[in-house]
Amino acid sequence: MGVTLCGMGTDPAERWNDLGAFIREQRGSARLSLRRLSELAGISNPYLSQIERGLRRPSAEILQQIAKALRISAETLYVQAGILDPPSEVPDLARQILADPHLNEEQKQALVRIYLSFRREHEGEMAAGMVDAGAAVAGAAVDGVAVDGAPAGGADVDGGPVPPEAVATVAGGTAGENGRMTGGAG
Repeated sequence: MGVTLCGMGTDPAERWNDLGAFIREQRGSARLSLRRLSELAGISNPYLSQIERGLRRPSAEILQQIAKALRISAETLYVQAGILDPPSEVPDLARQILADPHLNEEQKQALVRIYLSFRREHEGEMAAGMVDAGAAVAGAAVDGVAVDGAPAGGADVDGGPVPPEAVATVAGGTAGENGRMTGGAG
């Protein structure tokens, strides 16, 4: 394919060296010994050492076990190994935080919790804004004509009151006492 990923070369030997270095960095940031990571991943200590040194090409299943033990997404390791192409859509920040080699596990978890709480808060604000906008449209009048069944004497497009006397004629019609259009084209 010839795609260079995260500093990885197109040479297979270089790719496995880079993958091994990435796993070693993740293990270091998670403060895990080689022996402990091999136990958590369910693979032998020598085999993990060979993977980290770029001497072995791990299967997708082994990468998944290592990712689970490191608490990072398997997709992150698949991309590093060249099994998957990097995602083209907007990146998931939580995954990127979890994959950051410069943070320890406690810092990663704290950042993800904060990030997700901000997203939930923003999504709540967006939903509330949509409800408010819907209510404003339901009671609005545009140029004295009722919108969605609201009387023309209700509110204008800016949300301010529109007095019935300000609702003049539209195509020869007039506003009746209740603000509804009578006669003419309305």
